[in-house]
Amino acid sequence: MSQVRVESADRSWTTTKVVAVIVAILTAGYMLPWAIAAVRDVPHWSVFWVNLLLGWTIVGWIIALVMSLRAQRQVIVG
Repeated sequence: MSQVRVESADRSWTTTKVVAVIVAILTAGYMLPWAIAAVRDVPHWSVFWVNLLLGWTIVGWIIALVMSLRAQRQVIVG
C-alpha cells in the first residue's frame, strides 16, 4: 500500500520563519524602555514618545531607557 502525503501549497521558507521571529524580538526590544517605565509607574508617556520618535537612533533609545529608570515620585502618606 502506498502512502500519500499532503503538503501546504504555500509553503514558507525556513529563512522567512527565522526572520519573522527575529523581527518580533527586535520590535519588543525597541519598545522595552516604555514597558519598563509603565511597570515602574514612572511617567511613561514622555518615555513612549521619545522612544517611538527617537528610539531608532541608539542615543534616543538609551535616553528613553534612562528616563524609564529614573527615580519614582514618592508621596508621604500618614
